[in-house]
Amino acid sequence: MNEQNRIISVAKKTIETESKAIMYLAELVDEEFAAAVQYIYQSKGRVIVTGIGKSANIATKIVATLNSTGTPSVFMHAADAIHGDLGTIQENDTVICISKSGNTAEIKVLVPLIKAIDNKLIGITSNKDSFLGQQADFILNAYVEKEACPNNLAPTTSTTAQLVIGDALAMCLLDLRGFSSKDFAKFHPGGSLGKKLYLRVSDLTSLNEKPEVHPDTDVKKVIVEISEKLLGVTAVVENNKIVGIITDGDLRRMLTRVDSFAGLTARDIMSQNPKVIDNDAMAVEAMELMDKHGITQLLAEHNGKYCGVVHIHNLTKEGII
Repeated sequence: MNEQNRIISVAKKTIETESKAIMYLAELVDEEFAAAVQYIYQSKGRVIVTGIGKSANIATKIVATLNSTGTPSVFMHAADAIHGDLGTIQENDTVICISKSGNTAEIKVLVPLIKAIDNKLIGITSNKDSFLGQQADFILNAYVEKEACPNNLAPTTSTTAQLVIGDALAMCLLDLRGFSSKDFAKFHPGGSLGKKLYLRVSDLTSLNEKPEVHPDTDVKKVIVEISEKLLGVTAVVENNKIVGIITDGDLRRMLTRVDSFAGLTARDIMSQNPKVIDNDAMAVEAMELMDKHGITQLLAEHNGKYCGVVHIHNLTKEGII
């Protein structure tokens, strides 16, 4: 087998091993899992997630997922906890401890300390009969038969299983809380995902100049309006209602048709029935409309009144595209 084929073979085997382990996890979800979720949901405190080694890395991701979906959470490294950080745990907090073996030295020191301050302990482990498994109030079974590592040493399948259990826990809490896309946007105001959920066309049109001309405006003034407003377009407006649009492209086409534009007005060169979007629509809808029609600007209106222009550059700058 050549090197390229060997690489492909190892990659596929790794994915297949981990995928089989994940599928088996579904059979391990039981009443104790449900009880742990219900306890967290009814708790007035935070979720403290701890672990050692690679499990600590997984813990930080689970904390991020919980926080972003409505469950206040804090990461506490197991080694640091037994050297001064145990004060992270407050009254009413629930502690989730992650450990594949459930028998590491740090876990054996930390677990009794947690129990002593009377906080509920949830264990995520591959070994229900371990020290952690015996001491935890709830066990979330993350059993895996073997690691994807050919030596069965490097944490691979086991950490994937821990991550999946954490995701399942977070999604159950999300469901119980009725956490909506609007809630998600509140927790992700600066990210592109959040912006797709809360950013409106009005947020973008307010950033731009508002180019407009009357149907009887002469072409020279139309050119000036488009140039000054820097959007490559102007709305043709009568009684505050959009009646047409003139783009840079319309001006170029006009110049190929006439030797002189003296006497021409906006009405003579405008395109009627332009693509328009409501100013209260979501910005992502503007993106979809531009993409559908192969255009880079949209006129915005509200209650039949012209509001401004949204440009594809606005969407790019905000990370919508």
